[in-house]
Amino acid sequence: MQKEPKEKDPEIPAELPVLTTTETIVYPYTVVPLAVSEKSFSLAVDEAMSKDRMIGIFGAVLKDETSPEETIFPVGAAAVIHKLLKLPDGSIRIIVQGLAKIKQIALAQKEPFPRATVEVLQENEDLTKNVEALMRTVSNQYQKILNLTQAPDELKIAASNIDEPIKFAYFVATMLKLNLAEKQEILELDSVEDKLRRLSFFLGRELELLELSGKIQSEVQKEIGKLQKEHYLREQLNAIRKELGEESEAVVELGKIRAKMEGRKYPEYVLEEIEKEISRFSMLNTSSAEYSVIRTYLDWLIEIPWEIHQESELDIKKARQILDEDHYDLKDVKERIIEYLAILKIKPDIKAPLLCFAGPPGVGKTSLGKSIARAMGKKFFRISLGGIRDEAEIRGHRRTYVGAMPGRIIQGIRRAGSNNPVFMLDEIDKVGTDFRGDPSSALLEVLDPEQNSSFSDHYLELPFDLSKVTFITTANVIDTIQPALRDRMEIIRLSGYTSGEKLRIAKEYLIPRQLAEHGVDASTLEFEESALLYLVDHYTREAGVRSLERQIAKIIRKVAVARLQTKKAGKKITRANIRDYLGPEAVFPEAALRASRPGVATGLAWTEAGGDILFIEAAVMPGKQGLMLTGNLGEVMQESARAALSYIRSNARKLDIKDEFFDRHDFHLHVPQGAIPKDGPSAGVTMATALASIILNKRIRNDVAMTGEITLTGVVLPVGGIKEKTLAAKRAGITTLIVPEKNRNDVAEIDKNLKAGLKFIYTRDISQVFKHAFTHGTSPKHRKK
Repeated sequence: MQKEPKEKDPEIPAELPVLTTTETIVYPYTVVPLAVSEKSFSLAVDEAMSKDRMIGIFGAVLKDETSPEETIFPVGAAAVIHKLLKLPDGSIRIIVQGLAKIKQIALAQKEPFPRATVEVLQENEDLTKNVEALMRTVSNQYQKILNLTQAPDELKIAASNIDEPIKFAYFVATMLKLNLAEKQEILELDSVEDKLRRLSFFLGRELELLELSGKIQSEVQKEIGKLQKEHYLREQLNAIRKELGEESEAVVELGKIRAKMEGRKYPEYVLEEIEKEISRFSMLNTSSAEYSVIRTYLDWLIEIPWEIHQESELDIKKARQILDEDHYDLKDVKERIIEYLAILKIKPDIKAPLLCFAGPPGVGKTSLGKSIARAMGKKFFRISLGGIRDEAEIRGHRRTYVGAMPGRIIQGIRRAGSNNPVFMLDEIDKVGTDFRGDPSSALLEVLDPEQNSSFSDHYLELPFDLSKVTFITTANVIDTIQPALRDRMEIIRLSGYTSGEKLRIAKEYLIPRQLAEHGVDASTLEFEESALLYLVDHYTREAGVRSLERQIAKIIRKVAVARLQTKKAGKKITRANIRDYLGPEAVFPEAALRASRPGVATGLAWTEAGGDILFIEAAVMPGKQGLMLTGNLGEVMQESARAALSYIRSNARKLDIKDEFFDRHDFHLHVPQGAIPKDGPSAGVTMATALASIILNKRIRNDVAMTGEITLTGVVLPVGGIKEKTLAAKRAGITTLIVPEKNRNDVAEIDKNLKAGLKFIYTRDISQVFKHAFTHGTSPKHRKK
């Protein structure tokens, strides 16, 4: 089917003045207003107006937002200027009508205005069945969009009066909301069928967005209507209640608030704040957003124990009895608590001390806090600070935030129900910090007796007196605690337990507790001492007693199962039958096995879990690479290894080692358990001994363990954690400990029972260490040869 003949298009000159636009695309047969501000384009318009009013208009995009350079599309439209308006600022407004699609062949001139050689592009305008069908589809889509957007009727009529496909396509493309690239795509397509097909896609996309937007708007209106309806019904309900002589919902809530306040005492400034908030609350509508915010705030203000004080039971004898009942040993800790209670009895207004129990896991730090509260006759509350990184966890959130609440301190005070409980801050060494603030800095105000009398929570915005609270903190290590915070604490160290102490704790505390928890009659099951000692030494390796308690619980469960299945089971746990319940031994004494050849030395280390033994392995091989270090060693430990080798090299003649030996050999130091990071200077003596042992081919006594820092001159310097290291040595079956001379006082403070069976050798120089560490005699192959 051929289209109707149309009027002859005006003839387009081969050269035209050029105008570019980044705002829209001018199509043939469409009328478009344009703004021209650049001087060169204004001159191009003047040139066109002085002749045939024809101008070439091309779309363009900026290369980037910061650059004025443009990328000009090669295809544009020849247009005639119908109207021109010059403005006072020098810019002009023109109304143009597109005449034909053109392609820029070459730029004839740039100055004073651009002029280009152009070629008119003919378009396929055949009215085929496909084109006619597409016209109907596009027309229907376009009409739907006009209806959804409530467009003027003139636009609907204008679209329906266009019969020619190409004019219809360009008209719809002009009216449709498309970006510049999509508009240019429509212009550059050759056939009208392709143009209509692409327009149909864009119209479908726009229809989908409009329908979704309408659905969302409808849901919003529905929700608003629901809220209005609820408000209207509430007002009606209040009116009905008023007619019946009943109180409104707001009045009922106010009555509940007043009832809560009865019998409670509040500081004057708190009472003023409560009354102010009640006044605001009474004027609010129940559907108001602030209604629930103020109601929650009032609940917190009313229920916090501002003036509720719990009197301490200051019976020193009873307090000592309670502490002894709950915990074995811990004499220093118990004595410090008794001292505080005694002073509190003499001077009731004394500020509570800030105690920090530092020690490995499982030694009773947390349970000790409960015992202190019981001994003082006060309520106990505990929060764990492990992993806290947000300052708001301590100080609370301001009420401007949705779901705001007070910090954990005020929450704990409210739950405790008094303003002077025993408050435990567990795992204070594991507090973190990030972009949300530093909780450790917030704790400074909480824990400092000079500041916490007026602690201000962000949620309450009222000062609360924390000076009456007995704060207790716990930590595995104190090095990670912020120095300013650590300075405010009285640190009491809790070391690990010996096998004998664990035996007593198991008999007096752990076994009775586990029997009660599992519902087993204590008279029907007995643990022999030899079985418990075997359990401690061969199934657990820890500073505390948590693992020991788990193993005891496992035995009791096995006994309970056996009794239910066979109606009978053993009444006594012995060393002979303990494997029937726990299986093969899990812990073996490594010291005797590992230190059986030259180059293996046993050291003593301190960790978060208490003391431990550490094996240092040394190897010598031909080469010239120097010293190799493996085992996940930290910088300080690596420096200790290099210092140890330097001492041996500088004292080679004293040790009867030839100088050229070091030129022909490499040395390798390895610390097993490479997945565990290790650091610190206390292994320096052990590393030097291992190196000397492999070089001299002398074995190290397998009953000896050592600790100490070494200098380049061989001086042995003191180290920390002597008690914990002594415990570790005793657990591992070590009988002789080589320690620095300057740690003699630390050894003297260790309990005699712990030192029983141990020999301490004090050294000032590494040569003394060698003397006591090596076995007598040398091997057949002496390293100096």
